[in-house]
Amino acid sequence: MGTGGATGCADSPPPCGEGSGVGLARSGTTATFSPAATPLPSPPPQGGRERAESAAAPRPESAAPPPKVELRDVGLRYFGREGETEALKDISLAIAPGEFVAVIGQSGCGKSTLLSLISGILRPTSGAVLVDGKPVTGPSRKVGYMLQQDYLFEWRSILENAVLGAEIQGLDMGKARERAAALLTRYGLGQFLHHRPRQLSGGMRQRVALARTLVTEPDIVLLDEPFSALDSQTRLALADEVAEILRRERKTAILVTHDIGEAISMAERIVVLSRRPGRVKSDRPIRFATVDGTRPAPFAARNRPEFNGYFNTLWQELEVHVEG
Repeated sequence: MGTGGATGCADSPPPCGEGSGVGLARSGTTATFSPAATPLPSPPPQGGRERAESAAAPRPESAAPPPKVELRDVGLRYFGREGETEALKDISLAIAPGEFVAVIGQSGCGKSTLLSLISGILRPTSGAVLVDGKPVTGPSRKVGYMLQQDYLFEWRSILENAVLGAEIQGLDMGKARERAAALLTRYGLGQFLHHRPRQLSGGMRQRVALARTLVTEPDIVLLDEPFSALDSQTRLALADEVAEILRRERKTAILVTHDIGEAISMAERIVVLSRRPGRVKSDRPIRFATVDGTRPAPFAARNRPEFNGYFNTLWQELEVHVEG
């Protein structure tokens, strides 16, 4: 698993990303003629009938790619001083390659636990977690994890912080430093490669954390409330940057957040988890009508006419109650 800065179909529909095919059947017809019947026409040339049927028959639909991440009836229980707690129950999700999915829900519903299962940090009590069709048995280089805090080491330079994951994984450090320097420069931090973390703003530190996550070149990036410690303005600006970076790098991304607006503006799908034990309550695609069909940047998406409708629907599904 890549070191970062610190899912999903509903129960009723079939798993996302599942391919479909069209079954083809051929049937013949038999005609009975009386002795006085008109002579039969000459049969078509050999193979003509088969060619005619083949031309008329519909072609099978091309199969969709297999899921990049899949959870099959996943459940998780853990034990504490107060006894057994069921954190997740019957979670089934399928996430396609390159898809950006957000997971929202009330505090304690198991959102971060879900990421820990996908990353291999935790093992499910029941069910199966798969990446590229293979069971997850532990942390993997295919998965990068960006946490809520940046967790930069103050005694290391920005560049040396960015290559920490590669160092832990035993990768080629020369190549890792080249990639880290290229990523940091692309993120506007080229002049700060040899600075210390304390010399950077909060948004700049989170960019370093993102670079650290991507240096190891994971296929999947898990984002556990990566903007929660930032002020509102920095949070909005960084959301635009991170979404653009992950889509440009063609990463499969899973974002956990409490911010409904953030989820709508960044993700292509939003999975709502119920209260503990967390179940998939809804799985909703997020689409914005644009002239060229491309998705608007997160900040621009907040001004689209569809935004408020999605927000109100998701707010109701969350069943948020303020206790006083």
